[in-house]
Amino acid sequence: MLGLLLVALSLGLSNLAAAIGIGVSGVDARTRLRVGLIFGLFETAMPILGLLLGRGLATTLGDAAHWIGAALLIATGLYTIIQALRARPVGDQGQTSPAMSAHSTGRLLVTGAALSLDNLAVGFALSALRVSVAVAALVIGAVSIALSLIGLELGSRIGTRTGERGELLGGLVLIGVGVALATRII
Repeated sequence: MLGLLLVALSLGLSNLAAAIGIGVSGVDARTRLRVGLIFGLFETAMPILGLLLGRGLATTLGDAAHWIGAALLIATGLYTIIQALRARPVGDQGQTSPAMSAHSTGRLLVTGAALSLDNLAVGFALSALRVSVAVAALVIGAVSIALSLIGLELGSRIGTRTGERGELLGGLVLIGVGVALATRII
């Protein structure tokens, strides 16, 4: 069981980092729920999908998965920055657009998928741990949701201090997570 918890923690660290980036621009209770559920679902489903797909396909995709995931995160971060810059009212520096538009379900789905793509190969490690798929799904999902919510809270606190630059900072954090994923730091 300790091995499963360590795997779940390692899988959830990228969610923690991305959730900090999302939380920086401000989130409401509905967005917190969506982020937790989407990130938890992807983090739970990808290792199980890897287990079910078979070693050959997951291994082939596993070699490129971190690059694909990293590219998607960097693209999402760039898109967030572009939207933040476009949304700034001309001549009115004191107001910002609502940050909630940055947290559309579609963008959260892309981010969740990008964060968990390289987890396909983790499914094979789960078979070595000799735990049931249901137990693995519950533990990985719970840890992922918890780390995502912690990240949102940390990001929200940082965002309160950064003010109108919160969404820009959030985009930069997503790019940083993408770069870290590409270099296999996380």
